[in-house]
Amino acid sequence: MSDRASAEARSAESISRNVAGGSLRAEDLLDEVVSRIGASDPKLGAFVHFDPTEARGALERCPREGKLAGVPFAAKDNISTRGTLTTCASRILEGYRSPTDATVISRLAGAGAWVAGKTNLDEFAMGSSTEHSVFGPTSNPWDTSRVPGGSSGGSAAAVAAGIVPFALGSDTGGSVRQPASFCGVVGLKPTWGRVSRSGLVAFASSLDQIGVFSRSARDCARVLGVIAGHDPLDSTSSLEAVPDYEERLEQGLGGVRVGVVDGTWESLDAEMRSSFERSLGILRSLGATIDRVALPSLGLSIAVYYIVANAEASANLARFDGIRYGRRASGDLSLRETWVRSRTEGFGDEVKRRIMLGTFALSSGYYDAYYGRAQQVRAAISAEFRRAFEDVDLIAMPTTPSVAFRKGEKLDDPLAMYLSDVFTAPANLAGIPAISVPADVSAGGLPIGLQFLGPHFGESLLLRAARAMESEVSLPRIAPGF
Repeated sequence: MSDRASAEARSAESISRNVAGGSLRAEDLLDEVVSRIGASDPKLGAFVHFDPTEARGALERCPREGKLAGVPFAAKDNISTRGTLTTCASRILEGYRSPTDATVISRLAGAGAWVAGKTNLDEFAMGSSTEHSVFGPTSNPWDTSRVPGGSSGGSAAAVAAGIVPFALGSDTGGSVRQPASFCGVVGLKPTWGRVSRSGLVAFASSLDQIGVFSRSARDCARVLGVIAGHDPLDSTSSLEAVPDYEERLEQGLGGVRVGVVDGTWESLDAEMRSSFERSLGILRSLGATIDRVALPSLGLSIAVYYIVANAEASANLARFDGIRYGRRASGDLSLRETWVRSRTEGFGDEVKRRIMLGTFALSSGYYDAYYGRAQQVRAAISAEFRRAFEDVDLIAMPTTPSVAFRKGEKLDDPLAMYLSDVFTAPANLAGIPAISVPADVSAGGLPIGLQFLGPHFGESLLLRAARAMESEVSLPRIAPGF
């Protein structure tokens, strides 16, 4: 079997079954991962920290039974892993090794999975292209001249290149779904509170959620079933019972009501609009009914998101001052000089931009006009989603307004970069789950994703919809060339 065919066959479900049954050695998988990283990562830059010795230690500590027995995975470098580097792709956390595992890492290890390495991201998860990283950019496996999306671009690229069957990312405004679309993989953002955030370095606490990349809906369902559920270490995690996400995965979309929001795709270019319309046709052929739904405030989502997210980032990153946390500037400095120089030297330009915008929105005299007003509109958006889900079961919309753009194309135009999240940010504002599934390939050979949004704790139906789509759309599970 070729390396590519081997990787295609290595789903998390098949690995765990074969390792538990004794027909596959987990140690052989480690050798395979080492080989694939050595061959692929020099041109991708997906991993920021990979140490075969540490990976072997993680493997040896895991049981050879469980839902993910022997399965390797990658974790975004803002998710804490005990004893290994967790730097958020920032100079201010250079060399930092976490003393504890994030809850999601502990739960995956308990189910038999092991961390192969840490993946690249936009610094502190602030970006849509994985170009804002102290380690340099990550490339899209489908076309290495293009971005993989962000901020979880390293995780998306690692899965799309066949290095690991699944990876963890974080999604604050689309940072799992947007790179999933750009890289042609499945990307799930669960309901806010469905998955513990303990051990996730905070960007915007009321928006952040750990999510899953995979090459199939089934693998995504299996991983979510392991990491979901209440965590005493995260007081915001939900007490809602965790269902068996795999149980109803094959039930299809017969009789499911899918909503389409007026105005969400008419402004797309001809190719993206045609792709979305083809996806709606596939949904109809699968037995779903398509209905129009109204979300009048949806167009305000980007403005609201970037006020709320940056305000929370300003507060969360205040701790990185060179004294309490983070790299300290050298020299005989006063307290104020230590703060200023440590943060100036430690943070990159995009993080500084967002901290300043957020601080301004929270400042005296502007709080009510910006942050307060944004929270009011956020509440209105949430209410509109709740009303919409009284009439439909799911909402379908494009994941992104374009295919993956070229490296450097939007670096000098932050507003254009921010608009990459136009279809993904609403789900974070409302706290609802959403998933991107590969749906099409552009004329230029780049993947196009379709996004489903569901009501709170509606992940089971989202995964069913993703499984139904992938059963009808035959696309490569691994990017051509890998």
